[in-house]
Formats: sequence, structure tokens, C-alpha cells
Amino acid sequence: MSEAPTFLPLKGHAKDLGGGFTVRRLLPAVQRKAVGPFLFFDHFGPVTVLPGDSHDVRPHPHIGLATVTYLFSGAIMHRDSLGCVQQIEPGAINWMTAGRGIVHSERRPESLANQPYVNHGIQLWTALPVAHEEADPSFVHTPAADIPEVHVAGAGGAAGATVRVLIGTAFGQTSPVATLSPTLYLDVQLSAGATLEIPALAQEMAVYTVDQPVQLNGQPLDAQLLGVVEAGQGMHLAAPADAAARLMVIGGDALDAPRHMWWNFVSSRKERIVQAAQDWEAQRFDPVPGETEFIPLPPQRFKAD
Repeated sequence: MSEAPTFLPLKGHAKDLGGGFTVRRLLPAVQRKAVGPFLFFDHFGPVTVLPGDSHDVRPHPHIGLATVTYLFSGAIMHRDSLGCVQQIEPGAINWMTAGRGIVHSERRPESLANQPYVNHGIQLWTALPVAHEEADPSFVHTPAADIPEVHVAGAGGAAGATVRVLIGTAFGQTSPVATLSPTLYLDVQLSAGATLEIPALAQEMAVYTVDQPVQLNGQPLDAQLLGVVEAGQGMHLAAPADAAARLMVIGGDALDAPRHMWWNFVSSRKERIVQAAQDWEAQRFDPVPGETEFIPLPPQRFKAD
């Protein structure tokens, strides 16, 4: 009989965002609501977007959170109610602080309107600290060239790993991406048969297997699962002998208070979510310049009772 895993494996579920665009949602889960400040984890693609497909995400609002968008391939055109227009491309970190309220759309870039391309990436939400839930909204794009990258050699000169420090500090490198609470986000590429030791860089940590099964602390973790290690525990990662593996590590300080999440809204106060829903229905949020469409509220409303 095999030993029970020393980590919590989360399988996730498919979520249709409309237009045939399906994502794999790992957080929130019944077994675990958050890892550090991360309380929402979507893996989308790889999916081939054809000229006739409609994967655009129309303008929609957020409060109380920050979105973190990272692409492995493809492109997304971001527009928001602050007037920011940014093409999101592979390797860059795009951090949008919603705070007291922001509206944004995510669409196919016009340059790709008449050609197929492959979109593949990760969409995360982090809860803002309670003291900053009503902060001014903002959007910051950090180009791929500004993200520090570390090559970690394997034992005895064997092939090792490449680690991109997207957010936080690891392997002697610190990301330029600013956060409001201790946050960790790494893009790890393990060579076939390679191992990597990641110390306890944050109070809470988890690793997501993007494309291959790996060994986590000596036990198997299947592909496209999120393995949440015990608080304060590090990670020993090992790739299959015959295949390279891509992994995403997330973590940070535990949430400073429980969060309520409904639709696109996050808050420590239920009544704030109710107010945000009323504001969106009455179109009191600032619009995205040049956009006329919007996503309406879900028919099933949030109740504060």
C-alpha cells in the first residue's frame, strides 16, 4: 500500500466562460479556499483560436482583488476603465488592482483577427489586504524582459531547472512586481529527470503541474493538479525521466481575514459585495473607453444574510 500524500492534491473542474472557451479552475476548491493571497486559479488552453471564434471577454467589474495574468503562448488585448490599453504577451506579468472598483475587457488583438493562434496561460486572483480592499484601482504591465530568470544546475552537472521569479523572491532574485502583501509566484521548467529543491519561501505554498506528472516530496502528483504542501514546508520536485515538466509555484502569507467571493467581486464584508452588484446593475462603475458591450450580473444574486 502506498503512503498517503503529505500534500493536498486539488483536481479542479472545467468552467465554460462562453463562446466555447473552457478553463480548468483549481481555486477556490471545496477542500481549500486559498493558498496565501491566491483565491482563484484558472488554467486555460492550450487552445487554438480560429478567426471565427468568439473568446472575447466583454467588459466586467471587479472589487477587492488583484488579477494576475500570465501567458505561455498567444496574446490578449487588455482594456480597462482607467484608459489602460495593453497587449498581454507570453512571459510578462500583468497585475491589475481592482480596489474600490475597476472594469476591464479581454479581447483578441486586432493584429491576430484573421489568423489562428494558440492561447495558453494562467489567470489568478489575489485578495487585497483588508486595509487595501478599497484602494485606488491601477494596472501595471511588467515586460517579460524585466522578469528575473535563474538557471539551477542539477547534481553532478546534470540538467537542472530554469526558474522565472514572476512575483516575490527566490534563488537570490527578486521580481520588480510590487504587491501589497508577501506573495510568491514562480514559473519553473524542469529538464527531463531533473530535481529541484524549493525551500519554504512563504507561509503557504502550492505547485501546479502544467503539462507533466512529477514527484512532489517523494510522492506522485499527476499532471494538471495543484499540490498544496503543509504550512511552512518546502518542496522537493522531480520531473519524469523521459519528459521535461513545467510547473507554477504560488504562495504567500495566509489571508488576514476570511473572504467572500461572488461572481467577480471579493471582499471581507458581505454587504460590500451586495453594494458592488447594485452599482454594476445601475451602471455606476466607470466604463471602459471605446467599449459599448458589458457582461450582466448573473441571475442568481448574492445574499448577505
